[in-house]
Amino acid sequence: MNIIVVGLSHKTASVEIREKVAFAPTRMEKPLRELVGLDDIGEGLIVSTCNRVEIYATTRDIAGGMARIKRFLADYHQIPYDVLEPHLYCHHGEAAIRHVFRVSASLDSMVIGEPQILGQIKTAYGYAAEFKTSGIILNRFLHKAFSVAKRVRTETKIASSAVSVSFAAVELAKKIFGDLSDKTVMLIGAGEMCELAAKHFLNNGVRGVMVTNRTFERAVKLAEEFDGKPVQFEDLFDQLHKADIILSSTGAPHYIIRPKEVEEVIRRRKHKPMFFIDIAVPRDIDPKVNDIENAYLYDMDDLQGVVASNLQQRAGEAGKAEAIIEEEIGQYSRWLASLEITPTIVALRNRFEEVRRAELDKTLATWKDLPQGSEKRLEALTSAIINKLLHQPTSTLKQTGQGGRTDLYVDALRQLFDLSTAQPEEEYAPLEDVDESISAGKG
Repeated sequence: MNIIVVGLSHKTASVEIREKVAFAPTRMEKPLRELVGLDDIGEGLIVSTCNRVEIYATTRDIAGGMARIKRFLADYHQIPYDVLEPHLYCHHGEAAIRHVFRVSASLDSMVIGEPQILGQIKTAYGYAAEFKTSGIILNRFLHKAFSVAKRVRTETKIASSAVSVSFAAVELAKKIFGDLSDKTVMLIGAGEMCELAAKHFLNNGVRGVMVTNRTFERAVKLAEEFDGKPVQFEDLFDQLHKADIILSSTGAPHYIIRPKEVEEVIRRRKHKPMFFIDIAVPRDIDPKVNDIENAYLYDMDDLQGVVASNLQQRAGEAGKAEAIIEEEIGQYSRWLASLEITPTIVALRNRFEEVRRAELDKTLATWKDLPQGSEKRLEALTSAIINKLLHQPTSTLKQTGQGGRTDLYVDALRQLFDLSTAQPEEEYAPLEDVDESISAGKG
C-alpha cells in the first residue's frame, strides 16, 4: 500500500484559489466519505487551513489514485479541472512521508516554526478518526508525524524566538527589564496590534495594563478584556508615569509624545527606566525620545529588524530539523514496507508448503513398499528444498524494505504465484523472524 499526498499551498496558489478549495471544518464528513469512496483509495484525511489544502491517502495505484484525488478536488468545489490542476502538487512514497513530516514540524509554513499547523493537522486527523476514514496506515503515519514535530521542537530552537512584531516587543522588553512581573503596560490606541501585543505581555507576566484611546468607549472595552484600567486620552500625561512599558499605535498624523513630556515623566518616576514601543505609521513618538537617559525607544523598523534576525536564526535551526526528519522517515518507511513484505512472505511460504505437502502426500499414497524411516527423510528433503528456494526471495524483499521499490517486488510475487495475502491489520512476526524460520525449516 502506498501513501500519497495531493494538495496546494501558499507556495503554489494565490489566496483566491486557496479559498475556493477550502473545506468547511464543521462539515468534513461528506468530503471524507466521498474521498474514501473513490476507486482504489483505502484511507483518507483532509487538511484545510488558510494557507494549504492537502489530502493524505493510501492506494495501490499511485498514478491512478493521484488523478482521482485531483479530479475529486475539482469536482467537489466545482472548479474547472484545467484551472485547478496547475496549482496542485503530488507526492508518494518517501517524498509523501517527508512532506507531511515537514508540514507538521512547520518547516513548510509561511513562517518557519509557527505552532498552529500542528494543531490544524491534529484536528484534521480527529475528523478522519471520527468518521473512520483513517486506518492502520494513516493512524500510525499521523501519530509518527506528531512525534516528529514534537522532537523537532524539543531538540531545536526553531520556535524559540519572536517572529511577529508584537511578540518582538515583548522580547525586547525582557532584555531591558528582565522580569516583567512588576511592570505595567500602557496601550495608546486600541487597535488590533495593540490588542495582540497586550496579550503577549500578559502571557509573559506583566502586573497590569492601562489603555487610552481618543474614543474612550473603545479604551474601556479593551481594558475590560484585559482586566485593566481605562484612561481618558486627555489624562495621558498625568498617568504616564505609572507605566513602565508604553506601546503606541494610533492614527495620529503627528507626534503625540515628545521629548519634553518624556523628560518630565522620567523625573516623576525618579529616573526608573521606561520602554517605548512605537508601532504606528506615521510614528507617534518623536525619535529624539531615545536620546533621553533611561528612555528606550523602538519603532517599527527596529522591531522588523529583530524579526528578520530571528527568522534567520530559525532558518539555521531548520537544518537540524531536516536531519531529524530524514532519520524518522527511515523508521516509518521500514514499518510501512513490513506491512506489505511480511504477509507476502508468509503467503509465499504457505503456497510453497501447500504444493510440497500435496505432492508429497500423493507420492506417499502410491509408494507402498517405502522402507521404514524414509517418510521422515522425504519430509526433511522436500522442506529443505523449499527453504533453499525461498531464502533468496525473502532476503531480496527484506533488502527492498530498507528503501527500495518494495511495491514492485510484492506485486510481481503476488501475480506470479497468485498469492492471496492477509490484510495488513493482522499481526506478523518481524521480518528477521520470518527469514530465520524459513532458514531453519520451520512451518
